[in-house]
Parts: sequence; C-alpha cells; structure tokens
Amino acid sequence: MKKKHFAILPIIACFLISWAINSAFALDEGGCLTCHQYPGLVRLAKKNGVKALHIDEDKYFSSPHGKIRCAECHITVEKVPHAGETEVDCTTKCHQGGKEKKLPANYQSTLKGFHKQEQSYISSLQDESSCRVCHPLYPHSENTLVRGFLNLHAGFMFCEVCHINRNNFNNLSYEWESSENAEFSGIPFGTHYNPQTKKALKHSLHFFSRIAAVETKNGKRHALMNTGDTAKAKAFVLKEKNLNPDEKKNKLTYFHRDIEKKEISVACDECHSTNSILDFNKLGFDQKKTKDLIYLNIKGLVMKYKTFYFPKLF
Repeated sequence: MKKKHFAILPIIACFLISWAINSAFALDEGGCLTCHQYPGLVRLAKKNGVKALHIDEDKYFSSPHGKIRCAECHITVEKVPHAGETEVDCTTKCHQGGKEKKLPANYQSTLKGFHKQEQSYISSLQDESSCRVCHPLYPHSENTLVRGFLNLHAGFMFCEVCHINRNNFNNLSYEWESSENAEFSGIPFGTHYNPQTKKALKHSLHFFSRIAAVETKNGKRHALMNTGDTAKAKAFVLKEKNLNPDEKKNKLTYFHRDIEKKEISVACDECHSTNSILDFNKLGFDQKKTKDLIYLNIKGLVMKYKTFYFPKLF
C-alpha cells in the first residue's frame, strides 16, 4: 500500500504545479501585461510630467485587486492604442453594496496614483549630451501606438543607438557605456555591466549602464554621445525666440547633422531580429535573454497593426 501511495505523489505534485501555473496565467486573461509588464513604459504628461504605464506583475497579483481582471475596472479599453481611455468603474462586479464594499460617490477622483506601488520608471538621469538640452528623458510622444515602448528604451540605451546616421561613421560597434547616476520612481531596474567579468548584471541602487554606439578610429574607441555641442545647444535655447525661421532651421540642421529619423518598423528590426546590429552575446546576455530580445512578441503588434482590437473572449 505504501508503494502505491508514493507512486501517486508525483502525479499529485504535477497536477498542483500545473494548476498553479494555469491560475497565474489566467489572472491576465486579457493579455494586458504583454505590454504593461515593462518598467520604464511611460508617456509624457502635462507640465513636463510623465504618466507611468508599467504594472509589476508580482506586485499586482499579490495586491488586494490581484484576482480582478483589468477589463472589469477599465471598462472602455477595447483596443491598442487606448490613449485617453481613463474611465474606471469599480462597481461592475465589486463594491456594489454593503458597508465594507460601498464606495463614496466621488471615488473616481481618488484613483489617481492607484497603481503607483506597482510602477517603476527613471525619474531623473545625469546626461550631459546635447540631445537632453532640448529633448526630455522620455522624448517620444507623437505615435500613440508605440510612444511608451520607444520611451522605455531610454533606460537601456543612448539615443544614438537608434538615431545615429550610420552612413557618417565607420567601424561602428555597440557596447556598454559607463554607469550613470539615476533616480528611480519605484523599484530600480536596468542593467549594470561589469567590465571585469564581462557580464550584464542586474541594476544597482542608483547606477546602471546603457548601450552606446561606439566608433573605433585610428585605434581609439569613441562613444558617439554628443557632449561637445551641449554648450552651443544651451545658447541656442536662450536665443531661439529671437531667431528668424532660416536661422533656426540652420541651427537645427547643425545639431542634427549626424542624426537620422527612422520609420518604426525599421528601428525595431535593426535590433530585434536575427540580423540585429547588436551582438547580444558580446553584450553579456545569456542565450534565453538573447532569444527573447530577438523574437520580441511586442514587435509583431507594433509592425503589423495601426489599431489592434481585443477579441471578446471573456
């Protein structure tokens, strides 16, 4: 009899593990975390602020609302992008009555910052490049479908990785640049590269590394962050209002002489593909992370659709 009991134990264990995994996945039936799982996912808000769109999976699922599907509260979200869909209804299945559940009439005005404990983004970053004189840390705002995804790259690479005009340079490579002093809202995230072990590690508290475009010329390595024009850019900002259209255009042409604006599909495919300009192995990523970055599931959504409607499955 004892042998029979021991034979059944592995079956029970497998069932419990399978049930636990399926239950965890079932909590995000709508697939919201496909996009919202990424720290640094933000968009610009009024008065030079940012609106955090990131949701930490573990923190949310362990919260009092962790068993509630997103769509049960965010009732107007039916497609991607869903910019401006801010209506929340807490009474679709919950808070419908009773002393403990009933909400005050003005409860929606108290929901600002509701997910704050589950969100992380960079609140400030020391960056002396000329780009930052005019452009904020999170600069993308025009394309509502991809602006958040583009902005999260600020925590992992310098602007020039995407925007450098590679026709103007020879012998380009992409390498980790020295750590920077950063301040985070929420849990710090990112990668800290250890040049001694040549491994990409998890973040430290305030310091993390970003990937930079690097040119090797006459045997010397030079990271292509434009700090030489920073003083000129600051002077331009002070005088901009007094410049005529031609003078302003000439100045902007000068500052952007090595910069290239690319279509979203081109920019995504340059890194997240089997022909990536980035050598993920050389950058210290393991095989699993490299595969995840090459075959990134978000890329298909961004490149194939202008508007994606959620199927009515639940």
